[in-house]
Amino acid sequence: MAFSSPVAKLDVDNGIAVLTLDSPPVNALSAPVRTAIHDGVKAAIDDPAVQAIVLICDGRTFIAGADITGFGKAPEGPTLQAAQNMMENSPKPVVAAIHGTALGGGLETALACHYRVAVPSAKCGLPEVKLGLLPGAGGTQRLPRIVGVQRALEMMTSGEHVPAKQCLEMGLVDELVEEGKLREGAVAFARKLLAEKRPLKKVRDLDDKMIEARKHPEIFAEFRKANARKFRGFMAPEHNIRCIEAAVNQPFDEGLKTERALFTELMNSVQSAAQRYVFFAERQVWKIPDVPADTPVVPVKKVGIIGAGTMGGGIAMNFANVGIPVTLVETRQEALDRGLSVVRNNYENTARRGRLTVEQVEQRMRLLSGSLDLNALADCDMIIEAVFENMEVKKELFANLDKIVKQGAVLATNTSALDINEIATATSRPQDVIGMHFFSPANVMRLLEVVRGEKTSATMIATAMGIGKKIGKIAALSGVCPGFIGNRILRARTLQAQAMLMEGAMPWDIDKVIYDFGLPMGPFAMSDLAGLDLGWFRERSTSSTIREVLCEADRRGQKTGAGFYDYDEKRNAKPSPVTEKIIRDFMAKQGATPRQISETEILERCIYPMINEGAKILEEGIAIRPSDIDIVWINGYGWPVYRGGPMFYADTVGLDKVVAKLKEYAPKLGADFTISPLLEKMAAEGKRFQDMK
Repeated sequence: MAFSSPVAKLDVDNGIAVLTLDSPPVNALSAPVRTAIHDGVKAAIDDPAVQAIVLICDGRTFIAGADITGFGKAPEGPTLQAAQNMMENSPKPVVAAIHGTALGGGLETALACHYRVAVPSAKCGLPEVKLGLLPGAGGTQRLPRIVGVQRALEMMTSGEHVPAKQCLEMGLVDELVEEGKLREGAVAFARKLLAEKRPLKKVRDLDDKMIEARKHPEIFAEFRKANARKFRGFMAPEHNIRCIEAAVNQPFDEGLKTERALFTELMNSVQSAAQRYVFFAERQVWKIPDVPADTPVVPVKKVGIIGAGTMGGGIAMNFANVGIPVTLVETRQEALDRGLSVVRNNYENTARRGRLTVEQVEQRMRLLSGSLDLNALADCDMIIEAVFENMEVKKELFANLDKIVKQGAVLATNTSALDINEIATATSRPQDVIGMHFFSPANVMRLLEVVRGEKTSATMIATAMGIGKKIGKIAALSGVCPGFIGNRILRARTLQAQAMLMEGAMPWDIDKVIYDFGLPMGPFAMSDLAGLDLGWFRERSTSSTIREVLCEADRRGQKTGAGFYDYDEKRNAKPSPVTEKIIRDFMAKQGATPRQISETEILERCIYPMINEGAKILEEGIAIRPSDIDIVWINGYGWPVYRGGPMFYADTVGLDKVVAKLKEYAPKLGADFTISPLLEKMAAEGKRFQDMK
């Protein structure tokens, strides 16, 4: 049997050919792997001694997907479809043996085999939607034929990784074999196929589930309606749905043509380019040039959190979730009890939804203890303070911690804007002080801004980044400046939104533009949610801003049933004539004349100053790279992933156009507004942020 490959071997086990792929790290479908599948299966077919074929992979996983680094490049070697056809049309049964993950093109490869076996720890999925794509190698046509339309819709539009046991139940996998004995189990299964003279089961020819779906054409409209909010703004989920409709209503080969046309449309879209960019940005964000991978870290076996409020309790849950004990410190027993009660309630709500068992709730609660004494933190490896945003309060706290906490522990502040260098001066160990800015609700939001001070050691940075990964966050490193990366850019948008209020735009006009752009809410809806009275004090209020006037009228946001908007008992918002009158009256007092402001101006006035602020952050070295800024805004503020973050979006608009518009709007942008020299320089040279290294 003549077969040789740099990424595979073919051997025969008493009539069963075993084609073993070995292309680290994840056996991705590169040209050599596709060639090995095509030529290896052909060699086995041509060998009269072979009765059945097993496709298996060495390493930690089955084929975990396409080689996305090859996207957009000229194809080499046989196509994946050619390799699939070789297996599907084989006169001898072909069995895929799955461990690790069979994802994307990997699952599409397995679906072209006649049968599939897996170990219990394996997972299968078609996650292309997360890259703004659809399965382009027959997955949209084969999957619904084997698991049914409803399940295929759910899998393809979510990109979920389905555990092997569920795959067996839905028919995606034919048998589970013993963990650690995949080859033996797959070969035994192949022998059973031969002994029982089972047919060569081509998924493409299965029609039972398609016939059933044709009786219920409403399934597609119902699925779209049920998921409209989740799919808002995204192209890929709709294209995936249309492909499954084609699987139901068209012959297989026609369905493949529909799949190919819709795949090409997505592949050439800005949305997919953005989502693929984010995929790589999320991997790049962990790499810090002056903190190498082998930097020593502090082993974090016990965490202390100061403040058991909403933020402190949420932070504590992150550590309990991964088995790290936490001591919560408060100044009053009542506050401590309330904080622990809120955490328990959060866990019990999760258990009611079936995502935790009662025992898991108790396990996590046992990891949380409370104290009214800072000395209880003496043996903690990491301290995170989550107290009131006041510099003097924080400095006094850190001075006390300096006397109590063991040497070498991480001293972290959760401040969202204050100067960490100044906080560090309150200690005798500024090298151990670092910012760990969690986003609210801290047990849900994915972003963690890690903020390095001037004297923060590499060990503390590596420890904070590493612990961020351990608790399931995506951590982005920032330098010290007011607001760090995220809130500093947010301020640039907020200033413009407030300025446009004074020019005649209503809060709901501005919020609608931002919502339609793809963010979860606009600046004024966000203010109402947070509470307009954050940092507001009645005794100091002088009616000097619209916000102050609203607070004085007891319109403090959702919690009082009125803020910029009016709210019903379910907190549904509607434009408020009261707010409109307050704004118009305030403008009149200021001598301002309202004008019509277009949606285009609203969008550009809100977004382009954010891009400009991002460029300044890069100039100052606050962020390492443009993609880190994008990661912060996608994961901390809900920037739509299909627009790639503010810096990627700037590239899609064109930096020259951004600069030209900023110059045009300059008289309205405020006395302190200046265009970033970096942005101007890059625009003049025709450069893009995504090309910055």
